[in-house]
Amino acid sequence: MPYKTEQAIHRFIELALQEDVGPGDYSSLASIPADANHTAEIIMKDSGIIAGVALAQQIFSTVDTGLALTIFKQDGEQVVPGDKIMEIKGKAQAILTAERLVLNCMQRMSGIASYTHYLSEKIKPYKARLLDTRKTTPNFRVMEKWAVLIGGGQNHRFALYDMIMLKDNHIDFAGGITRAVQSTRQYLQAQQLHLAIEVETRTLAEVKEVLQVGGVDYIMLDNMAPELMKQAVALINGQCRVEASGGITEQTIEAVAATGVDFISVGALTHSYKSLDISLVAAKKR
Repeated sequence: MPYKTEQAIHRFIELALQEDVGPGDYSSLASIPADANHTAEIIMKDSGIIAGVALAQQIFSTVDTGLALTIFKQDGEQVVPGDKIMEIKGKAQAILTAERLVLNCMQRMSGIASYTHYLSEKIKPYKARLLDTRKTTPNFRVMEKWAVLIGGGQNHRFALYDMIMLKDNHIDFAGGITRAVQSTRQYLQAQQLHLAIEVETRTLAEVKEVLQVGGVDYIMLDNMAPELMKQAVALINGQCRVEASGGITEQTIEAVAATGVDFISVGALTHSYKSLDISLVAAKKR
């Protein structure tokens, strides 16, 4: 994932801490002595795929480099209620200052990873691979797409600048598929940009038009019934990679995969997942 850079993660953590902590975590500063050291544990309260462990380590380190972490579960592992994910030792104030940001990230990322894993397993017998979309939380896209990878999915384009995707509105505004593709190819050549081109289609007639104009890397079959998708895949016959998209659910994804498409994109991976319940608790003295 080229956009999961140390710089991007560091910037996210800094901005998130600025939002949550601001000038100070006054609850912790006021109630706990500055020199108090304690041990806390991150505990699962749900079942699924854990994600965000590596990010949590960086958050704790950013808040206080003196915190000592012991990791019991790595990103991508199956977890059940009661599992201990990590233990944190050090300044009590620092542990509590980092707590909410760590849990917010881990809960959301684990929810995405778990749902991605669930859908990926459904289509495992087929060649189709599960893709995410740009339907992500603003300023949290790197983490959400990271979670998709942890769950066994693949990342689609990251943003508007790393791939051409001509969807229905582009096509309608441009005056049709042929004009949209021709204009795009001219623009890329003039700007010396080397980007893959994907075109959304809604009918077999549109698929035929894309093939006729040529110069396209991917054809998206949008909101087509599986039987129509199967016909489109046969028509394309390997000339382009084929992506199925639009309203695909856990009830229909297997039928879509069986049509022979190369990819299935599901926006629900990052906009309709259920966060996993995870807690940070003070470790009991033994």
